[in-house]
Amino acid sequence: MNLILFDGPERNQLLPLTFTRPVADMRVGILTIKEKWEKRLEAKASYMTQSYLSSLFPVHLANNNLLVNGSVCPDMRLLAKVIELKEGEGLFSGDVLIAAYLEKGRVADVLSPENLTRIEYSQPITQMAKPWDIFSKNGSELERDFNFLTEGRTSAEISSTNTVIGDKVFLEPGAKVEASVLNSTSGPIYIGKEAEVMEGSLVRGGLALCEHATLKLGAKIYGPTTIGPHSKVGGEVSNSVIFGYSNKGHDGFLGNSVLGEWCNLGADTNNSNLKNNYDEVKLWNYGRGGFDKTGLQFCGLIMGDHSKCGINTMFNTGTVVGVSANIFGSGFPRNFVPSFAWGGASGFMEYRVDKAMETMKLVMARRNKALTEEWQVVIEHIYNETAQYRNFK
Repeated sequence: MNLILFDGPERNQLLPLTFTRPVADMRVGILTIKEKWEKRLEAKASYMTQSYLSSLFPVHLANNNLLVNGSVCPDMRLLAKVIELKEGEGLFSGDVLIAAYLEKGRVADVLSPENLTRIEYSQPITQMAKPWDIFSKNGSELERDFNFLTEGRTSAEISSTNTVIGDKVFLEPGAKVEASVLNSTSGPIYIGKEAEVMEGSLVRGGLALCEHATLKLGAKIYGPTTIGPHSKVGGEVSNSVIFGYSNKGHDGFLGNSVLGEWCNLGADTNNSNLKNNYDEVKLWNYGRGGFDKTGLQFCGLIMGDHSKCGINTMFNTGTVVGVSANIFGSGFPRNFVPSFAWGGASGFMEYRVDKAMETMKLVMARRNKALTEEWQVVIEHIYNETAQYRNFK
């Protein structure tokens, strides 16, 4: 089976998180959406994504191809219907094209779904259509991934120095947890390979601490929270998703939020996730260039890849930060911070792309990663694409 995950119309609604990745490369629960489909279908996936990302995320075409909407998460009922698709058929949930089975010459029909033979799917689907879906639906996806990954397996030994409440705690080989409280009665707790929970941490599930990630001394986690690979987290975190390679290493609160990769929150950074008047939160929508009603009372920070903030930064309820922004200073910065912005509440200026890439190289080198020439081209493209938002006066 040749599996291709395509970016549907949801992609623009998911910015800034999808400036630097295909939709299916987002993490929700324990796994990325791509990993969910690959593991369940036992197939290697490629991407049909934005042209400027295609050198980093190429598509592989075969004579026959199963194309799946990268914003949709699989479950067993949906998988059964997807596998049944015949050539030229598309599986739909209302206006959403979930999947299609197409010959090589017809792959582009996923962009013109009216050309497909329509098959209706009447069951609910789990879709990441807006940024806040990622933390709002993280609990159910964490539970589903946990059950899938741990079925028929035995956890690595949990040290007797810990207090364990509930029976849904699973440690992968090499995971380290000492002198902490793990309460899985409200959701599963999954500790990935070579991940570490340092002493004094208080965890109320669900929690996914992915491989090589670290919970620092005395961290307080209120689930459902996902901490992606190679991330370091301290302080207080509630119902948030961190994609990977990002740090919130110190005290401070992060709630109902999503951080991309290579982000860093300075010491004692806090975000508001509830307005003082308890009103509905609005969030910047790149797709229409304005603020959207979320339908949520709790909604915090959405931060794109490579963005940073200094110590004691305070983020307002429903703040969206683009790619490679650098935020610092006292007071609350605006609740939409464009990509490549430099400054804070007192004002912003443009963060030169060459300077931004110098910082990216230094940050990534600390994790033995490189900002390749292909990535530099992508970063330059994002810089140019987002110039319209940097009208700082």
